[in-house]
Amino acid sequence: MFENIRADLRAHGGHWGAQGFWALVVYRFGRWRYGIRSPWLRKPLSVLYRVAYKLVQILTGIELPCEAVIGRNFVIDHFGGIVISGYARFGDNCRIRNGVVVGLSRVEDPIAPVIGNNVDIGTGATLLGRITIGDNVLIGANAVVVRDVPANHIAVGVPAQVKPRRDAT
Repeated sequence: MFENIRADLRAHGGHWGAQGFWALVVYRFGRWRYGIRSPWLRKPLSVLYRVAYKLVQILTGIELPCEAVIGRNFVIDHFGGIVISGYARFGDNCRIRNGVVVGLSRVEDPIAPVIGNNVDIGTGATLLGRITIGDNVLIGANAVVVRDVPANHIAVGVPAQVKPRRDAT
């Protein structure tokens, strides 16, 4: 847990006051408590997590449940209006901004997007459903992504149009 928190702090430029960093500390704590075997210790830690989760959600507008899988160096650039499903999966070195929604397309199909490494998600973007976002992908501001995006591509528009990145190697 502490190694991930240190990496998250470095990814946020060492700014411990960044609200995205606060959300990640609570997230990492929530994931860590699952490893506690003793129910006598885990249950009070779970109550502490729920209180901290709700406090961060109210203060920052970031909903990041510990059931989601987040890789290393995850950055939440701007806070507010961020909703991430507990079914979502993120790779390493991902970055999101305010107003991003990563969630289910239908309640009956509890599968959220699987996002690769080095993905940059712009302000107000929405990623929904049973989709896969490849590595080194840029998601434009306000894009609505409802289909797969291959590695080294960009997705822009409503609905998102997928195009190869010009700067991809």
